[in-house]
Amino acid sequence: MPQHPPGQPGPTGGRTGTEPVLARSALGLRLVISSVAVPLFAVVTVLLSVWAASSSETDSPSGTSLSVLAAVFGVLTLIAVVDLVVVVRRRRVARAAAREEARERGDRD
Repeated sequence: MPQHPPGQPGPTGGRTGTEPVLARSALGLRLVISSVAVPLFAVVTVLLSVWAASSSETDSPSGTSLSVLAAVFGVLTLIAVVDLVVVVRRRRVARAAAREEARERGDRD
């Protein structure tokens, strides 16, 4: 079986589909979504936790199911926070690279 160089299409290469070579995620959109999701999920987590703590054994929904929902929203909050940190870091790196590129172009002109 022939070996394919890294990054070339094939069973051992990196690209397997028709995606663009320089595909980039929509960091601005991800920033907005994460910025809205973090406080929203955090508030829902707190509200469900308080509701679970104040519910009795005979209440419906039960305190256990409310606690599970609170835990799910807590995990969603953490995921949104991690995504927010990643997006901010990527934007910072991209801005620094753009400044460096502009500086290099300015030095050559």
